[in-house]
Amino acid sequence: MLRYKADRRTLFFVALYFTCLTTLWLNAPAFWPLHVALVMVTSVLAFMGAVATHNALHSPPFKSRALNRAFQVVLTLTYGHPVSAYVPGHNLSHHRFTQTNKDVMRTTKMRFRYNLLNILFFLVRVAPGIMKADSTYVKAMHKRSPVWFRQYVIEASAFFGMSALLLALDWKKFLLYWMLPHTYAAWGIVSMNYPQHDGCDPDSEWNHSRNFVGKLVNWWTYNNGYHTLHHIEPGLHWSLLPEEHKKRVAPFIDPRLDQKSLIAFCFENYVWPGRRLRFDGTPVVLPPIEPDQPWLPAPQETPAEISLGAIPG
Repeated sequence: MLRYKADRRTLFFVALYFTCLTTLWLNAPAFWPLHVALVMVTSVLAFMGAVATHNALHSPPFKSRALNRAFQVVLTLTYGHPVSAYVPGHNLSHHRFTQTNKDVMRTTKMRFRYNLLNILFFLVRVAPGIMKADSTYVKAMHKRSPVWFRQYVIEASAFFGMSALLLALDWKKFLLYWMLPHTYAAWGIVSMNYPQHDGCDPDSEWNHSRNFVGKLVNWWTYNNGYHTLHHIEPGLHWSLLPEEHKKRVAPFIDPRLDQKSLIAFCFENYVWPGRRLRFDGTPVVLPPIEPDQPWLPAPQETPAEISLGAIPG
């Protein structure tokens, strides 16, 4: 049923998320350190679900379109947001118009002097633009692509219906076991955009994205560290990225954009000394603050033509 065997890992961790969530809701450990640890694990698994959402909308895991649509509903409950809504802000705005005024997730929106604040509050800053883009796209697709719109409604109904049920059952559990992991997942998947693009050269054929090539971080994030090639060929399955990066990107990209350690990079750039630098070591020069520019696809285009590997409507 799977297009690539590597997605067995995806299915395993999605199943593990629901196992942890069910355990917490029905029989949370009385020993508080274990309780806290399980909440943290659930949050990490929700974030992995967000990464799986990103992958599924670029390269669907199943051969069957019906299974892919059903899996989007499952991922919606894992990630904490309708999966189809990932298409406007990420696939269409960010991928098509990287770091321009039509990219609602551009890193140049952040203006704090201390770089740690930029990554910590990146989601807060870009969220209004993402939500506006989502709303605009959903309204447009209501008439232009009823199939896509229907899938979005199914996912939204599943998420908000489940949220309402859990809230009615126990509001404290709802906040701790449902909302907290999903909030972390949203923060993590959106904030990854900051280290992957800030200080890069959006006009360069090769130096527009930063890669984190460590094996450990990529095992847990489904090779999400290989970002340059992902922008070049968004529909390439995540399991193929490491080898293809070596052949198609590494010989041409500035080697300073291939970072071996995500942890070391984050410490140096966000903690100490925490300076905001370009990949060549010079200070980032920010353009004037400007509002987001409209980017909605042309009326004749449909999700099948514009989604860069996303599941077509």
